[in-house]
Amino acid sequence: MPLPSESDLQRWLDSATEAALAAGAVLQHYWGNLSRIDEKGRSGDLVTEADRGAEAAVMAVLERHLPASHGVLAEESGVIREREASLLWAIDPLDGTTNYTHQYPFCAVSIGLLAEGEPVLGVVYDPIHNDLFRAATGLGASLNRRPIHVSKTDRLAQSLLVTGFAYDRRETPDNNYAEFCHFTHLSQGVRRGGAAAIDLAYVACGRLDGYWERGLAPWDIAAGIVLVREAGGRVTAYDGSPMDVMAGRLLASNGHLHQVMSHTLGQIKPLGLPPLA
Repeated sequence: MPLPSESDLQRWLDSATEAALAAGAVLQHYWGNLSRIDEKGRSGDLVTEADRGAEAAVMAVLERHLPASHGVLAEESGVIREREASLLWAIDPLDGTTNYTHQYPFCAVSIGLLAEGEPVLGVVYDPIHNDLFRAATGLGASLNRRPIHVSKTDRLAQSLLVTGFAYDRRETPDNNYAEFCHFTHLSQGVRRGGAAAIDLAYVACGRLDGYWERGLAPWDIAAGIVLVREAGGRVTAYDGSPMDVMAGRLLASNGHLHQVMSHTLGQIKPLGLPPLA
């Protein structure tokens, strides 16, 4: 199947924007007003009525605008339409649920479109700060309708990086602890935001210079990958090979730092698991 045309992407980008804003309104409504918080089976993997309400808002908009041939992979509902569809929407109605439940203002709606597995469109909306990030292949990237570009930082020692830790970090030695410590020594700092979609959006707009993480789902990163690429950055696997959105592990940067970050990740040995209290 050929890649979608720019006119198709623009039309779908507008639909995704409408959906993200609708979901954001739901998240604004529930902010500080949650009545129940549940776990989804893994410690720390939370879901609330805000997640479910925001996903319903996204789906209501997309179902009005999109062809039935499009697949949908949404975090809270699982596969809603055929996952093997050549055009697949990857939706996280609330990326950063743990932050949200604590009223820590770092969370977002993330809506991405994959064409034959390749991210081609993304909308990330932060309803707390009213930041709307949008991008599509060949159409550029923007923040609140103004073009954005990655930073020009070209030395790791002058960089500000970001990462995160997967829900299985207590069970696997491949837990990102060693990488976090190592890059903290090499850079001006490493942040842990807790919402991959915003981490990628911040790389795209130059607030951060690089990002790596493992244990990610397609709905966490599909939209943000497009943002970074269209803003002039680079996204790959840790070793610099082409990114597989289903692999759960990625390296994103402003491009200038990509090679050194990739090389560094390849040299770090895991710390292992500390004893649980």
